[in-house]
Amino acid sequence: MMTEKETAAEKIISDAMANPSPAKSMGDPGITPLSPSHIQNDTDQVPSGPAFVVVVAIDFGTTSSGYAYAFTKEPECIHTMRRWEGGDPGVSNQKTPTTILLTPDRKFHSFGYAARDFYHDLDPSESKHWLYLEKFKMKLHTTANLSIDTDLHAANGKRVKALDIFAYALAFFKEQALKELSDQTGGDFDNNDVRWVITVPAIWKMPAKQFMREAAYKSGLVPRESPEQLIIALEPEAASIYCRKLRLHQMVDLGTRTTQNGFSPTENVGSGMTQGDRYVVVDCGGGTVDLTVHQIRLPEGHLKELYKASGGPYGSIGIDYEFEKLLCKIFGQDFIDQFKIKRPAAWVDLMIAFESRKRAAAPDRTNPLNINLPFSFIDYYKKFRGHSVEHALRKSNVDFVKWSSQGMLRMNPDAMNSLFKPTIDHIIQHLTELFEKPEVCDIKFLFLVGGFAESPLLQQAVQNMLQGRSRIIIPHDVGLTILKGAVLFGLDPSVIKVRRSPLTYGVGVLNRFVEGKHPPEKLLVKDGTRWCTDVFDTFIAADQSVALGESVKRSYTPAKPSQQVIVIHVYCSEKERVGFISESSVKKCGTLRLDVSGTESSAPRREIQTLMQFGDTEIRAMAVDVSTGRTVKASIDFLSH
Repeated sequence: MMTEKETAAEKIISDAMANPSPAKSMGDPGITPLSPSHIQNDTDQVPSGPAFVVVVAIDFGTTSSGYAYAFTKEPECIHTMRRWEGGDPGVSNQKTPTTILLTPDRKFHSFGYAARDFYHDLDPSESKHWLYLEKFKMKLHTTANLSIDTDLHAANGKRVKALDIFAYALAFFKEQALKELSDQTGGDFDNNDVRWVITVPAIWKMPAKQFMREAAYKSGLVPRESPEQLIIALEPEAASIYCRKLRLHQMVDLGTRTTQNGFSPTENVGSGMTQGDRYVVVDCGGGTVDLTVHQIRLPEGHLKELYKASGGPYGSIGIDYEFEKLLCKIFGQDFIDQFKIKRPAAWVDLMIAFESRKRAAAPDRTNPLNINLPFSFIDYYKKFRGHSVEHALRKSNVDFVKWSSQGMLRMNPDAMNSLFKPTIDHIIQHLTELFEKPEVCDIKFLFLVGGFAESPLLQQAVQNMLQGRSRIIIPHDVGLTILKGAVLFGLDPSVIKVRRSPLTYGVGVLNRFVEGKHPPEKLLVKDGTRWCTDVFDTFIAADQSVALGESVKRSYTPAKPSQQVIVIHVYCSEKERVGFISESSVKKCGTLRLDVSGTESSAPRREIQTLMQFGDTEIRAMAVDVSTGRTVKASIDFLSH
C-alpha cells in the first residue's frame, strides 16, 4: 500500500478519471489471501456482560408503543407499563399512540395520548406552528439511502431530523420507565442497572437497525461506551419466544375456537411442541408484516431460524391509506391535501374516529359503520368548494358510502371490507409464497401476533388460506406479545441460537492474475507481480446459517511488504454469489485501518488475521497483525457509506 499522501493524491487523480474499478480508484490494492485460506468458525459464547437488575423492553411501534420490564431476580413476573391517561373509546390496551409533539421552537413537548390531546386543543392559528408527528417509524423502512441526516415531515409540513425524533421518543420512554422503577423500589433507580431492549422488524435492512441504536445513544438510553447494555431484538423473534411459553388458557386456537385443545390448560404450547417442531410466526403490526420460520432444538428449547425473515410494508396503516384514498375520491385530492395542512388537528380526529370503526369490521357484520366527520371538516369543505359535504357524497359515484342525517359517513360493511382487501391480499400472497418454499414444510403451528392480528377479517383470510395445514394460534394479549417476548429475550439472549444472514459479507482482496480465468480489465501490475483486483472474498453468504456470536476468521498478507498502513474494506450484497466488489449489487459497509509502521516482522510474509463476528443485529470486524498482536476493531457502519 501507499502512504496516506500518495493515496490522497492518487485518489484525486482517479476520482477525476472516474475509474470503474473501486480498488484501483481507492489506491489501496492492499491484501491478498494467505494460501491456503483457512476458515475457522469459533462459536465463543458471547460474554453476558455485567449483571443487570432489571430488563426493560421498548416496543416502538408504527401506530402504538409501550414498554414492559422484569427484575432479573423474578424473571417469571413481567410487568407491563402503567395505564396511560386519555385512552380511546373501543381501544383498550396498555400501549400509547406513537405520536410526538414539539413546541414551535422544536423542543420536546409530549408523547402519546398527551401529545395528541394537547395538539387537538390548540387553536388552529397556533397549532400550525407546532410540530406533530405520527406513523414516522415507517420512514426507516421506506427510505432507500437512510442516513443520520434523514428528515421527517411534521403534520404542518415542516421538516425535522428523524434521529432527533427517535431520540426524543426513546428519552421519553427512559424517563417513564425509570420513574416507574423508582416508585416500585422506593429510591432513585440507576440507569446503569437496566438492560434495555428495543424491538425492530426483522425485515428491516441493516441501516434501519443501526439507526435505532444511534438514536438510543443520542437519547442517553445507553452510553456509546457500553453497547452491550442495549439489545436490538427482532419483533417476530421476541413474539416467538413468548409464544413458546404460552399456557393454553392464554390463547385461542382458531381451528376449534376454544382455549383448550387436548392439552390440559396449564401445559405450555411448548410442551405440545417436540424436538424439531417447526412453526411460523406472522407478526402483523401497524407498519410492517414480518414472517419468520423457527424450529425448536431441544433439550434447551433453543430456536433455530429455518428461512430468512420475509414480509413487507403491509401493516394495518395500509387500511388508513385506503380510507384516505376513498375520501379523496369523494371530496377531491386537492381538498384533502389542503385540509390536512390547514386543519391538521381535525384530520387527526377524523383518523381516530376511523380507527375505532376499523376495529369493528368483521366478516359477518351486516349493519353499517358510522364515522363521525369533525365539524371543521364539514365547515372547511363548504368554504373550499362552495357546496355541502352531503352534496359531494350524492354526486360522487362511490357505492356503499352514504351521508347520515346525524352528520356521519355511513359505510356499509362491504365498503369497510374493501378497504382491508389490498393489505390482507398482500399478507396472504406472502404467506402462500412462504409455504411453497422447501424449507417451510410440516409447519405445526402458525402464531398470529401483533396489533393487526386482532382483526377478524385477517384471521378469517389466514384460515381460508391454510385450509387446516397448521394450527393457527392467537395469544390473548396479542398486542403485548412482542413486548413480553422482548423482556424474556433480554433476560436470556442466548435463547436465539441460529439466524440466517440477510446479506453476503466479504472483503476486497487481490488474487494472483490467472489468464483466461480473470477478466483482463481487472489486471494490475505492481512491482512485476500480476494481480487481479476487486476480488470479493466472501465471509458469509446471504441466507447462510449463522450461530449468534460466531466469528469467521481469514488470514491475509500485504501485497507489498513495505506497506505502513493496511486498509481492509468490508463489503456487503443482497446477492448470494458475488465475484467482484465492482458488481452493482455490492455496497461498501465498513473499513478497517491497521497501522503496521515501525514494526519489522521477521516472518517472510506478514500475517494479518481478519475476523467478522455476527452478533445480535450488529456485525463487528477486527484485524490483527499476528507478529505484533496489534489490533483494530470496527463496527460495520451501514449509515454513512
